[in-house]
Amino acid sequence: MEIIISILIGFIAFFHLYILWFEMFAWESKGPKVFKKFPKDLFPATKAMAANQGLYNGFLAAGLIWSFFIENEPWQRNISLFFLGCVLIAGIYGSLTADKKIFYIQALPALMTILLIVINF
Repeated sequence: MEIIISILIGFIAFFHLYILWFEMFAWESKGPKVFKKFPKDLFPATKAMAANQGLYNGFLAAGLIWSFFIENEPWQRNISLFFLGCVLIAGIYGSLTADKKIFYIQALPALMTILLIVINF
């Protein structure tokens, strides 16, 4: 079970690193292809806002990656749960305010991983 949890945490961290890259460095080039309902002329105007969001996603990824290096088991679990909880809340908020599919892409994997951690310990 611990291996599955580690794989899920790694996947979620990697996904948030991808979001960091996308929002900070590819917003104007890839953004219009992903967010087709968003007016194309707003991508340059929202570049700084997207980069700020990307930075926050990078912090989520950093926290999850940090959890792999914590040797104290209770601390490792608590740090993982904290950052997964942040991902879950961000995913729920995003699904309510931006796009419902964010729940399935971001919040649901975090929720499943949280449940596995709680059940396993």
